[in-house]
Amino acid sequence: MSSRTAYLAAAGFAEELDHELGGADTRHGRLLIAPGPPRPAAWAANVWFDPQQIPIGSISDAASKLRALQRNWAVYAPRLYRRATLIQEQLPRVSAKPLVFGTSPPRAPLGSWTLLDPGTMLAAPRCTNPFPNGEVHFVEDRSGPPSRAYLKLWEALSLIGRRPGPGETCLDLGSSPGGWSWALQQIGPPVISVDKAPLAPEIARIPSVEHRQESAFALDPHTVGPVDWLFSDIVCYPARLLALVERWLAAGTCRNFVCTIKFQGPTDHETARRFAAIPRSELRHLFHNKHELTWSKIE
Repeated sequence: MSSRTAYLAAAGFAEELDHELGGADTRHGRLLIAPGPPRPAAWAANVWFDPQQIPIGSISDAASKLRALQRNWAVYAPRLYRRATLIQEQLPRVSAKPLVFGTSPPRAPLGSWTLLDPGTMLAAPRCTNPFPNGEVHFVEDRSGPPSRAYLKLWEALSLIGRRPGPGETCLDLGSSPGGWSWALQQIGPPVISVDKAPLAPEIARIPSVEHRQESAFALDPHTVGPVDWLFSDIVCYPARLLALVERWLAAGTCRNFVCTIKFQGPTDHETARRFAAIPRSELRHLFHNKHELTWSKIE
């Protein structure tokens, strides 16, 4: 059988993934199956490598065949939910405990499987995401941040495997009301927080957060000086964010970037491709993203 790859779309974004892939041969809920080796797929919550189609005779037979391939499995069940659940219950339990930010994501291989019909499984022992179906949940802070936007930043840094360290400086563009600035100063480094709008009062009072009440788009990189990390969760059209990023890249005064590309109306696939084409870039739809992608460039 020729190679193929399965792509699990982020919930609600199967059409975006299908467009990105250029069409899939088979669609099973939001699981898109395409011929050939893996290709870039920002809208995929998880990518299944070399999925195998496996005939099964019973629930116990299915569980036995999965255990023969490897230990840990996550089920995707858009239909035949009860039968799939009974199979999954015969497999070793995969912890769904919320992650404490700062701890490493799970390192054990996690396969994914689904029921195509009552007698046929599709299973992939290797996948890109260490969390079941790409769904990462954190132990949340319900009192400190002014919004839940910080969860996107936590997820991005957890998956990147890097975060700001001692002695580094962070720039948070378009920061109001201050959720990302709050999260960054919690990690440790000082934060230059830039937005024409005010920060939430509890964020503005934090000594390590310097609020510059000016436009993120009018800010000249050379007036800020060298920074180690540039972050942006600003609401703007993708092309405008790209122009801002290109200005900072041209200035050469920042080493690491993490930005949210927010789509206003239809998905701007062309601008997303231009972000992805920037050297050393990664483009992904996070579990905590809405109609948006997270772009990162890490030295």
